Amino acid sequence: MTHIDAGTEVDSERALPALVGTGGLTAAEVAERVARGQVNDIPVRSSRSMVEIVRANVFTRFNAIIGVLWLIMLFVAPIQDSLFGFVILANTGIGIIQEWRAKKTLDSLAVIGEARPTVRRDGVAAEVTTAEIVLDDLIEIGPGDKAVVDGVCVEADGLEIDESLLTGEADPVVKRPGDQILSGSFVVAGGGAFQATKVGREAYAAQLAEEASRFTLVHSELRSGISTILKYVTWMMIPAALGLVVTQLVVKDKDLDDSIARTVGGIVPMVPEGLVLLTSVAFAIGVIRLGRKQCLVQELPAIEGLARVDTVCLDKTGTLTEGGMDVTELRPLGGQDEEYIRRVLGALGESDPRPNASLQAIIDAYPDTEDWRCTESLPFSSARKYSGATFSEGNGESSTWLLGAPDVLLAPDDGALAETERLNEQGLRVLLLARTARDLDDSEPAVDAKPAALVVLEQRLRPDAADTLRYFAEQNVRAKVISGDNAVSVGAVANKLGLMGTTVDARSLPRDRDAMATALDEATMFGRVTPQQKRDMVGALQSHGHNVAMTGDGVNDVLALKDADIGVAMGSGSEATRAVAQIVLLNNSFATLPSVVAEGRRVIGNITRVATLFLVKTVYSVLLAVLVVCWQVDYPFLPRHLTLLSTLTIGVPAFFLALAPNKERAKPHFVRRVMRYSIPGGVVAAVATFLTYLIARHSYVGEGALDAETSAATLTLFLISMWVLAIIARPYTWWRVALVASMGLGFVLVLAVPWLQEFFALKLVGVTMPWIAVGISVVAAAALEFVWKWVDRRFPA
Repeated sequence: MTHIDAGTEVDSERALPALVGTGGLTAAEVAERVARGQVNDIPVRSSRSMVEIVRANVFTRFNAIIGVLWLIMLFVAPIQDSLFGFVILANTGIGIIQEWRAKKTLDSLAVIGEARPTVRRDGVAAEVTTAEIVLDDLIEIGPGDKAVVDGVCVEADGLEIDESLLTGEADPVVKRPGDQILSGSFVVAGGGAFQATKVGREAYAAQLAEEASRFTLVHSELRSGISTILKYVTWMMIPAALGLVVTQLVVKDKDLDDSIARTVGGIVPMVPEGLVLLTSVAFAIGVIRLGRKQCLVQELPAIEGLARVDTVCLDKTGTLTEGGMDVTELRPLGGQDEEYIRRVLGALGESDPRPNASLQAIIDAYPDTEDWRCTESLPFSSARKYSGATFSEGNGESSTWLLGAPDVLLAPDDGALAETERLNEQGLRVLLLARTARDLDDSEPAVDAKPAALVVLEQRLRPDAADTLRYFAEQNVRAKVISGDNAVSVGAVANKLGLMGTTVDARSLPRDRDAMATALDEATMFGRVTPQQKRDMVGALQSHGHNVAMTGDGVNDVLALKDADIGVAMGSGSEATRAVAQIVLLNNSFATLPSVVAEGRRVIGNITRVATLFLVKTVYSVLLAVLVVCWQVDYPFLPRHLTLLSTLTIGVPAFFLALAPNKERAKPHFVRRVMRYSIPGGVVAAVATFLTYLIARHSYVGEGALDAETSAATLTLFLISMWVLAIIARPYTWWRVALVASMGLGFVLVLAVPWLQEFFALKLVGVTMPWIAVGISVVAAAALEFVWKWVDRRFPA
């Protein structure tokens, strides 16, 4: 087969396969290809597979460490010293179940939001799923449709295809019969049909990356921050653990099993094993919650990303306004006959098989008389801002008409522009009907066009748009309206929704990125923006340090959606926009965005809280190991003690805190914010606990002294850890107070019930030492309050 470069014109007889006619495949031919396996079998992946979920939750660095230590403890110590292993199993199971639930939600929503290509079979056009396409199928395409397989163009009516997501070439490519069409490209103007030549994993986009144009990696500061923390923890663990091993097994002449148990007891709490789990669970539950609101989050971290944006760029049509429009007035110009103009508009509507919202309103208002025949058409393009058609009228005469933006079709000094301006100021959309003497295939068909009429359209404002814009304003998120419509009209619509600011015609914007960014900072509404300009504007904002979200529903928004930090597409929008966006609003409700922001803030705020809990434990565990090595004493705890403390002061409360409501604004520098609390908190806890342990070593002598020393140290560490939990749980609500109190009662229960005392090897001996432990804990709690307040003043977030 001859290789055909995209956009290259070739001889159609030589390039086109001979297997299919204009009616497409027959049912028998489709069945034959299905039997041969020549189907488009690439699964649409909205999430990780079940195998990947299990692998990601089970085979982790810290699970490996904990797993080895657990197996050792099963052989050398009582079962209660191996409880930490069962906790890890439970945590891993919870993580798998929650992510599996999120996967089910994502997959079900992806099916709802999946585009259904139109395939012509047995002469009849019908929608099918992408997986039902077979080799040699004849696929019809129009504006906004994405090519889901590779093929060769068979029919073209002004067909222009954007291949920028594949090749980086920004300009649309005109396609003619015989030209190659690559999967992953999308139609920006015109329509046509192409025959599938490569399906499944043989298609071009699949070879680049399986649906890479759909799934780009969103940067997650939480995940990257946690990875950085875990890297630091690993480096801290290695020397501390080695020193502990040497001290407990070599220097101290103790029973081997007891030495191993205390060594493991020192290593296990260094591992923040639940932190990654809770982050995944928080993201997964966020996806499930948003899924119930018909919001498809195609990448989990996109929830976090939208919560961090400080600028949201809104496309007016389809985002602030509903898709439909209504013709409110027709104003003939230059003495034109209104009835004749109505016939022209009716014929123009009939000439486009895939009308946009503006033309659909005209079709609804002016039905075709059917006595005019369209001989040539020029589909609407966002870049040129107009469409056109040539007609053979019923009387034998021929005429060519253009319909589009008045300020593009008219000369700058034309009197009709003043009237257009007045209508735009009322928030109305105005199209100009003009007659031209030039052919539509001319390079400039609009030159010297004669204005014939103004078509006035009213856009339907989304009822929820004003409240959503008000929400973003309250959250200090700047809204920028970026539209291809007339600037005055864009400003008027935005003003109706309560969005105030300067309106700028994008044709006057500077090309330099820095200068453009400055102009974007100063203005709020922008009209006459080309698709490439939308992309440039997003890039300019990002160059000035802004996190940018872009919303849209049309093919003219695709490039900007792709480049934005977070792309948000409407479910009713084109397939191309849904393919590149990280978030798809399947219910087309702009009002869903605050829910996404709220979920992101909940995840970010809560994970920051619980990360502090986990890392305080890691810091005090490492420091305690260092102190034990320096003093060459027995490690004060067995694994069962730290399992109990971790469960009551971290594990259980962290799970509730991670999923609680949280409306605080997202702040950057996750690692710095967590470590500025974790390090001083861990240092205070370790020093106070070790001090209690040293005092207890001098207070208790004889048989059972080590158990008594351990119990006193455990009491101190528990009380300090509870105070850390009490600080993290602020501001208090009834359930937070109940959570902290119930954890405290759990520890009291262990001390009060004899069999639990024996199970956890905890028994406070005497009166003096326990009260000394409590006193040290009180001083440490006061030190924590002082140190953390000082940190807040010295190192503000």
